[in-house]
Amino acid sequence: MAGKRFASRCSFSGKLWFFEPFATMLIRSATAPDAPVIAQVHVESWQHAYRDCLPFDYLANLSVDARCKMWQGAIAKGAPRVWVADVDGKIAGFVAIGPSRDEGALPDAFEVWAIYLAPAYWGQGVGRELMQTAREFCVQSAASSVSLWVIVGNQRAIGFYRSLGFEAQPDSVCRFELGGASLQEMRYVLSF
Repeated sequence: MAGKRFASRCSFSGKLWFFEPFATMLIRSATAPDAPVIAQVHVESWQHAYRDCLPFDYLANLSVDARCKMWQGAIAKGAPRVWVADVDGKIAGFVAIGPSRDEGALPDAFEVWAIYLAPAYWGQGVGRELMQTAREFCVQSAASSVSLWVIVGNQRAIGFYRSLGFEAQPDSVCRFELGGASLQEMRYVLSF
C-alpha cells in the first residue's frame, strides 16, 4: 500500500479553533530504521494514557529498548503489518494489524494489535488516518471483521473506536494483572 499524504490539522487556542497546515503528513509502511521511534512513541503513549490505571513505577520502568527489539522483529517479519504517521518529518504514531489472535477467530478476522500516538498528536486526526489505512488493508485482504481490545475505563480510546464504528462485545470482558494492578479489557469489533 503506497503512502498517503495529508496537509492539515486543527489546534485549540483559548476559545478558538485554528486550522494549521502540516508541512506533510504521510502514512507509510514502517521500515527497520523506524523501530526506535516507534518504541519511544509506544512507551510515551502508555505513560500518558495509562497513568490513572497503572502504577507510576511500572510506567516509569517501561523499556524503550525492549519495545524496539519487539518492533524490529515485527517489521522484519511483516507480521503484524505496521504503518507509521510521519508528520513534518517526525513519526507521530503507528498502527499494527494482523490476523486476530483470539481463540476460535475465523481465518478472515483481523485485529488491531496496537495503535499509539505521541501525546502531542492526540486529537489532531492522525489516529483516524492510521485507522483508515488499517481499515483499507482489511478490506483489500477480504477481512470479515477487525477487532481490538481496550482497557475498561479508557474513555478516550473507547470514544475514538466507537466514532469509527467499532461495537463493544460486553461478553468478552477479561480480567488480568499488569504491574501489580488488576485491570479488565473488552473486545470491540467492526464488521465489514
